[in-house]
Amino acid sequence: MAVSEGANYAPAPMPRPVVEPGEFTFAAMHLDHGHITGMCEGLTGAGGTLKWVYDPQPERARAFAEHFEGVRIAESEEQVLSDPDVLLVAAAAVPADRAPLGIRVMEAGKDYFTDKTPLTTLDQLAQAREAVERTGRTYACYYSERIHVEAAVLAGQLIERGAIGQVIQVLGMGPHRLGDPDSRPDWFYERARYGGILTDIGSHNFEQMLTFTGSDDAEILSSSIGNFGHAEHPELDDFGDAHIALSSGASGYVRVDWFTPDGLRTWGDGRTFVLGTEGYIELRKYVDVTTDNGPGQVLLVDGEGEHRLNATGEVGYPFFGDLILDVLHRTENSMTQEHVFKAVELALRAQEQARVLTAAPTV
Repeated sequence: MAVSEGANYAPAPMPRPVVEPGEFTFAAMHLDHGHITGMCEGLTGAGGTLKWVYDPQPERARAFAEHFEGVRIAESEEQVLSDPDVLLVAAAAVPADRAPLGIRVMEAGKDYFTDKTPLTTLDQLAQAREAVERTGRTYACYYSERIHVEAAVLAGQLIERGAIGQVIQVLGMGPHRLGDPDSRPDWFYERARYGGILTDIGSHNFEQMLTFTGSDDAEILSSSIGNFGHAEHPELDDFGDAHIALSSGASGYVRVDWFTPDGLRTWGDGRTFVLGTEGYIELRKYVDVTTDNGPGQVLLVDGEGEHRLNATGEVGYPFFGDLILDVLHRTENSMTQEHVFKAVELALRAQEQARVLTAAPTV
């Protein structure tokens, strides 16, 4: 159904590069998760210049360099951190290694942009907070399921305009496909290294709940984790959920899992539902099941009617340009430092207090 005439549902103008070539130089290192490619594409698309890549496995650095024209392969982490041209380091290390790496980066005078989850323990969170305060540098995080998904970007714009009134609940579902278990690295199955399912992929959803409700804090009301289908990997959580009460007065719920069936055409049917006092929004982020509509679907129902908005190619990803300008001008327009840390703090606390569910025995 078309948007009602006169309704203010059009996306904001597409973001453009915010700097000229060479005005913002950054580096990439520790390429343990494929998200590093999207992180760097976002920064280069906003005008950033990728100068260096480093990884302890040289073949991985060489493969990465093929995607980015002009990038140089560094021989060591120190070579990157000692380069005065580099203003920011983007990295996707093993989750448990992200905080120690970030502290080294900030102590070298660079800002840090890490893949989610940004860290894996409350002790690491305290250390990262202290390092930010001590160095004055930024510890940014790639919460990609909001900042690098056009449907979520458009939803944020609509919510800010009051399209559905006051937000009173955010419900997020983040199913993922495990794929061939043998293709996963060893750390993927070690809880101390990946942090648990709510800490890891759940952190996306806690960030969205804070953002879409305009909250700066929340309380974990309940949470649970379980391993229902992967007994051969006993430290893997293949299911997790949590219910939270946010400081705005809204509630939030997240469910994440590793049970995407083979019949789905993509890695996961990620959806977010946002309930407001004057309407609601559903995001069909990566697939609109049984249709050819493609990803990026925003369904909005309000007092005027039912509306389907296709955000694909219409919204872009303003976060990356905002982050570049934040680094250059020492601002916090892309995401505040406290927001980065609060999202992962909620994920950590949900993981820490989660009830462990056990599958019923088969007869």
